[in-house]
Amino acid sequence: MSLTVLPGKPYPLGATPTALGTNFALFSEHATAVFVCLFDDAGKQTDCVQLKEQTTFVWHGLVRGVQPGQRYGYRVDGPWDPDKGLCFNSSKLLVDPYARAISGEVNHSGPIRACVGRSEEGGARCDADDAAYVPKSVVVDWHFDWEEDHPPETPMSDTVIYEVHVRGFSLKNPKVPEKLRGTFAGLAHQASISYLKQLGVTAVELMPVHHFIDEARLVKLGLRDYWGYNTLGFFAPMARYSSSGDTGQQVNEFKEMVKRLHEEGLEVILDVVYNHTCEGDEQGPMLFLKGVDNLTYYRTEIDNPRHYVDYTGTGNSLNVYNPQTLKLIMDSLRYWVTGMHVDGFRFDLASTLARELHDVNKLGAFFDTIHQDPILAHVKLIAEPWDIGQGGYQVGRFPVLWAEWNGKYRDTVRKFWKGDSGQLSDFAYRLTGSSDLYQNDGRKPSASINFITAHDGFTLCDLVSYNQKHNEANGDQNRDGSDYNDSWNMGVEGPTDNPEILQLRQRQMRNLLATLMLSQGVPMLLGGDEFGRSQRGNNNAYCQDNELSWFDWEMDEQRTRLLEFTANLIKLRRDHPNLHRRRFFQDRVIRGSVALDIAWYGADGLQIPERGWNEPWNKSIGLLLNGRTLQVMDDEAKPVIDDSFLILVNAAVENVEYTLPPPPDGTPWRQVLDTEKLECPFCTGEAEKKVVLVGRSMRVYSDATEEGARSPLGHRLTRTL
Repeated sequence: MSLTVLPGKPYPLGATPTALGTNFALFSEHATAVFVCLFDDAGKQTDCVQLKEQTTFVWHGLVRGVQPGQRYGYRVDGPWDPDKGLCFNSSKLLVDPYARAISGEVNHSGPIRACVGRSEEGGARCDADDAAYVPKSVVVDWHFDWEEDHPPETPMSDTVIYEVHVRGFSLKNPKVPEKLRGTFAGLAHQASISYLKQLGVTAVELMPVHHFIDEARLVKLGLRDYWGYNTLGFFAPMARYSSSGDTGQQVNEFKEMVKRLHEEGLEVILDVVYNHTCEGDEQGPMLFLKGVDNLTYYRTEIDNPRHYVDYTGTGNSLNVYNPQTLKLIMDSLRYWVTGMHVDGFRFDLASTLARELHDVNKLGAFFDTIHQDPILAHVKLIAEPWDIGQGGYQVGRFPVLWAEWNGKYRDTVRKFWKGDSGQLSDFAYRLTGSSDLYQNDGRKPSASINFITAHDGFTLCDLVSYNQKHNEANGDQNRDGSDYNDSWNMGVEGPTDNPEILQLRQRQMRNLLATLMLSQGVPMLLGGDEFGRSQRGNNNAYCQDNELSWFDWEMDEQRTRLLEFTANLIKLRRDHPNLHRRRFFQDRVIRGSVALDIAWYGADGLQIPERGWNEPWNKSIGLLLNGRTLQVMDDEAKPVIDDSFLILVNAAVENVEYTLPPPPDGTPWRQVLDTEKLECPFCTGEAEKKVVLVGRSMRVYSDATEEGARSPLGHRLTRTL
């Protein structure tokens, strides 16, 4: 069949369906010819037409009769000169960098690499056609009935983030219909939403949902990519997470998921990977950007453009310094906000995006562009503020619109509760919002995304149960993953029937969860930590798409207790603005006298002297949060007053007797939390003047009267799972 190709338009890039057909537009500065090839449902190429129009390096044309659901790919011709970074090869079918949907898998046994032999040895160009071995782009109908969808717009200071994997979350949930398990629709099912709401989180941070592929090495081992940090399409939802099909249905299913979550007041944050792609180094497969215009999209060595610059440990780094690559990223971000209605982004290895020539520059083009963008400047922006390059650790150094995964919070809180000496001063900073990192650059406590665990590393249960990683299942002789954990002195590694060890582990999990939820800043909870999910000591489960990573929804008594404990913690935090202030602590003038926002106390009931912070043996402290000093908090400029809280922590093995300091207004302290208690950690009661805080435990007191106390006692989850 002969297709008619009209001149079409250079923008928008990608495939845009119209009444006449579909407009195709592809940027390639160094190409000499661009072809659009069409494929049937069996993967057979049916047509291939040339886009002869070129406008400012955009090749474009409107192909008449092409409608949504059509599979297609590009073939791009141009110079073959790898020594100069040019590796065009029209025998390789390429995914559209702007594809809204992608269909099919990569078959690594096919000729999907651009050259034969090792490229550093000057491998010859491979001219074998690879169309049968690579995924196809799909033309997508952009129309969708969003009805009255509105983003929840939860203030950052009120946000509780739940980091979760779309597939692993619902795959074994018996309350979700089998066909929907492990998909976008499974996450949007009422059983999933009810669980999230009863837990009390306000936002789900989804591990990568941009379309990704499985690494060749993993396929050979019988494994596959689970986490998703191996991107093939920056605009396409992962087809593997669709219950309804992969020729555009995944787009609507993702939108339906967002709409349902928004209806329930839950925000959707995407973990996005713009620092590298799935194409690896110069020996990796040619699947999209490498074949479209290698020099535009990837950072190559200045003196040897054949080779890539790698700040990510994956073989390549995107060339954000190039305006077209920056445009690709910005177009993708805007699309996910305007077209897919997501509420924010967590940027993987964000320091890579800040690199211009070599150094990390927080005022680089990427950040300048986001700051002036009317769409992106108003969504949640969260940086993973490091990469593996020199100077890549940038915690506390991102611009004012950005929040950050606070790696110092994670490290300090772990060390403190593990019993390491000399952590008291730094622990105090982390507990109160990390003002040392964020106060002097125009940001607020909500710039600190606090976390104890994340997908990358041990789960909370494994953190307190294993002294070393156990990643043997990954096929790398246990050499992968972090060695950070050291010893938590739990006595036995892994599962045990020893009741004393089990009780200690459970108490340490309660200590860490309580610290997380009662710290100023924004808590991020790793999905499954709320009930003690284990990966059997694997702290790098990136390739474990199996029961090692999937949520096990069988709830025994121990899991249920921890789940209810976590939900009650979140409720306690939500009910009290004093526990999630919008501003950093400072002394206030009330009725002509100075009132302390916060005060630090030793076991003697007196404020800690300066020398007390530097005593290496000191592993316990009391923190008073004055609820009478809250500043203006709401949109109507009304002052907000809350209960005052006294938080006592003891990371030492030994018990500590505390003399309680007087409450700010003389109302007796009432206990609202004791992590030592297994049966009733939230039982309330008026406190004695002296209390014994057992080793490795935490207590919280409030000055609320018995009638006005807002303890979360009695908040129990409905047993729906």
